[in-house]
Amino acid sequence: MAATETKIFDPNDPATGTGGAELLDSTVVLRGNQWHMFLAGQAHQAGAPQLFSATLPPGEPLSATGWQLRRYVSGELIPLTPPSAPGAWDSDGGRHCPAYVRGFDPHTSREVERIYYAGGAEFLWGPYTIGFLECDGSVWQPQPEPVFRATQDWEHGSVFEPNLIYDDGKWRMWYVCGSHHENYLAHGYTESLDGRTWSAPTLFAPLEMQMFDFCVRPRGQSFHAIFSRIASGNPPSPQAGLWHCRAEAPHGDLSQWSTPAQIMTAEDRGWHSGPFKPSFAFDEPNPDRAFIFFDGTYNTGGGGPFPFAFTLGCLEIEIPLS
Repeated sequence: MAATETKIFDPNDPATGTGGAELLDSTVVLRGNQWHMFLAGQAHQAGAPQLFSATLPPGEPLSATGWQLRRYVSGELIPLTPPSAPGAWDSDGGRHCPAYVRGFDPHTSREVERIYYAGGAEFLWGPYTIGFLECDGSVWQPQPEPVFRATQDWEHGSVFEPNLIYDDGKWRMWYVCGSHHENYLAHGYTESLDGRTWSAPTLFAPLEMQMFDFCVRPRGQSFHAIFSRIASGNPPSPQAGLWHCRAEAPHGDLSQWSTPAQIMTAEDRGWHSGPFKPSFAFDEPNPDRAFIFFDGTYNTGGGGPFPFAFTLGCLEIEIPLS
């Protein structure tokens, strides 16, 4: 497939306009006549990650370029909502991997906008639970408690990287569970009528796939998904990178989706390698063209326990309707 890659944010590249902030984990949505990007990150590459936003100019079509971060007059990044109080479920470990979704809330009988995310109570690397912010019309309001926790043995006590859609009267969530330090990742699926109380989760994909982030979007009469497989070893395995599949319905079992096709490898491009956390949207003027936003990392050559930087990029690629 012909494709174009664009770097959007890099904390060490002044041309990307981050001001040194590390910004990743994007979720992109058209709200009204304006494209919005919600992200997780660290404004000063330290401390608990928070959620931020960027926009394209009103009326402009979706693009990999032109994103403007929301800032105070002073230049400081504006968080979507203030940091949680000490001891809260998403305080010291911060807020990670946001996923925007619009759906129906039967308790209020109205459509709502939510940003689900993983929160850590104590440590940056988890364990995590999943909760959400809800828009009250102008302000994103945090919820006092998470709405989804690990309950199954195969989840290894931590759930994160939520991806959601609302379809056929249900909130549907694909999510990651496990932990990197155990070298264990699993992918789960669950459903809800209100986005708060969830069905018993099921294992979505074989454990050996090392799947990370199954992002689903409707198009026409079908559903398309982009997901990542995690890089391991040096060099990384050929299976690591981004993959695409499709189905006639948003199934909770990978075996009911089409045979996945790889669309990006984990090859080192300098400013990123081992892409993960894809989120995508289709180009409205050209519905065969997808904008896939993804995270990457590169070695900074510095010292310390984590001599890497996180980047955000976009892959523009043609994905035929069938």
